[in-house]
Amino acid sequence: MTTNRGATQRPKGAYDLDEIDRKILRLLRENGQLTTQEISAQVGLSATPCWSRVKRLEEAGVISGYVALLNPERIGRPLSVIVEVNLEQHDDEKIEAFSRHLSLLPEVTDAYLTTGEYDYVIIAAVEDTEDYEAFLRKRLLKFPGIRHTRSTFCLRRLKRDPSPSI
Repeated sequence: MTTNRGATQRPKGAYDLDEIDRKILRLLRENGQLTTQEISAQVGLSATPCWSRVKRLEEAGVISGYVALLNPERIGRPLSVIVEVNLEQHDDEKIEAFSRHLSLLPEVTDAYLTTGEYDYVIIAAVEDTEDYEAFLRKRLLKFPGIRHTRSTFCLRRLKRDPSPSI
């Protein structure tokens, strides 16, 4: 974001990162299992200041966690389906209730409240079309107040980044 005078401002809520922080984040984004010693060697710091920076980034919420990325094919959920959903009502209570409902569905890997033609965009990981039908009819559509859904079956994943690049 740039002001009229050409001075750069951070977007609202963004943490002030220097170049060493950015290097640390790039390394951890690629491999969250790196040790402090491995990170420090690559960013040019000793282990203690490097560890302090990582802890500061965690405490500030810049690093929100560490996860293992599971291969959908290897765990028996190779089919990704994009599900667009419209609700009949859009009051805060209904939106919060639907959000809670989605959080309980193990097939849902991503869910977004959106603008545009649909209220929600959901990504579901399922075994096959029969599994998707069971998910749709027996779990997703059990929520009262869904007006319409539209499903798109993904043929192939072209890119998957669990977090934005830096």
